[in-house]
Amino acid sequence: MAIDQSETRVQPLMGQVTYPVAGDATSESVLAELGVDNMDIAVVAIGADVQANIMVSVLLKTMGLPYIVARAHDELHGATLERIGCNKVVHPEAEMGARLAHNLFNPDAQEYMELTESYGISRIRVPDRFANMTLRETGFTGVRDKYGVSVLALKRGDEITLSPDPDDGLLPGDILVVAGRDELVDRIST
Repeated sequence: MAIDQSETRVQPLMGQVTYPVAGDATSESVLAELGVDNMDIAVVAIGADVQANIMVSVLLKTMGLPYIVARAHDELHGATLERIGCNKVVHPEAEMGARLAHNLFNPDAQEYMELTESYGISRIRVPDRFANMTLRETGFTGVRDKYGVSVLALKRGDEITLSPDPDDGLLPGDILVVAGRDELVDRIST
């Protein structure tokens, strides 16, 4: 997949706009001393201390930061962060666990993004049996065809084709980005 443009803008700034806090980050004076009230975005990545995570999030909200991203330890913690007004709440352990489990059960899946409990988008390596065939020959031309998934993109090296043509050929090493019900995507590898 292509690198998000925001990622290319953030990378040169890393270290210039991030401040590890050695003092008590739950103190408004420490946050003000760092100039947090002049920033546009704050990321609260405190993972081990749920109370400190919530307190810093509340302080940042009170200070008027326009956008706060906070890490949640569990569902209750996440719901609390949402209730206090965090703009984005991330659950890194749960999200990575779901991705890993999905990838372990489908070895051709390189990445997986869950959209619902049973529907997602997968980035899969083209199985060897499909090499040198067109999308039409493989049965990937529409959700009503053989596999019941939608092919969103075809990646070959650094080249990406969005909504590839049914007559596009597949080569060994190609990557397909497909959307569909999990069990239908898993059938591609079998």
